Amino acid sequence: MSVNENADPNREHSDPNRRDFLYIATGAIGAVGAAAFAWPFIDQMNPDAATLALAEIEVDVSQVAEGQSITAKWRGKPIFIRQRTAAEIEEGKAVDLSELKDPLARNANIPGDAPATDENRSAESKEAWLVMVGVCTHLGCIPLGQAGDYDGWFCPCHGSHYDTAGRIRTGPAPENMAIPPFAFTSDTTVRIG
Repeated sequence: MSVNENADPNREHSDPNRRDFLYIATGAIGAVGAAAFAWPFIDQMNPDAATLALAEIEVDVSQVAEGQSITAKWRGKPIFIRQRTAAEIEEGKAVDLSELKDPLARNANIPGDAPATDENRSAESKEAWLVMVGVCTHLGCIPLGQAGDYDGWFCPCHGSHYDTAGRIRTGPAPENMAIPPFAFTSDTTVRIG
């Protein structure tokens, strides 16, 4: 019997360590290649620098007198900032919550299930100040201030009437105007975002 007769003819193909290494190396190189190919597509979905710059704004409200409003722009949306009069605050507090079309405060600064009281719609410890996203919740129109049946905001496009706390009272709008995340960083500066 010769030496070659005892040799296993499948020996070079039966080494599991070498075959496993080749499979793992091939898979790893394929995964790295796929990730390198996909990264530009994934990265382009991130917001651009201009959007990130508007993620948070500071607004000086020192020139806003009682009974006046200003409009700022945050994330491409108008933000109504109003210093309400004592009469407007009392009018907002006097509303029976059962009369409201939307019972939720829609205030990003407090729990989502908070009732739509005047206090839950205004700035904490500064109840004269109202900061809202100035967009009608019906179809996204911009309501007119100090107008409508409740001396708050009125959307002339489809007839939604909001009160002095930005709560929907009549018309097709389904929700109160949203309160964005905000905080007063001083007596005259409000940070939104």
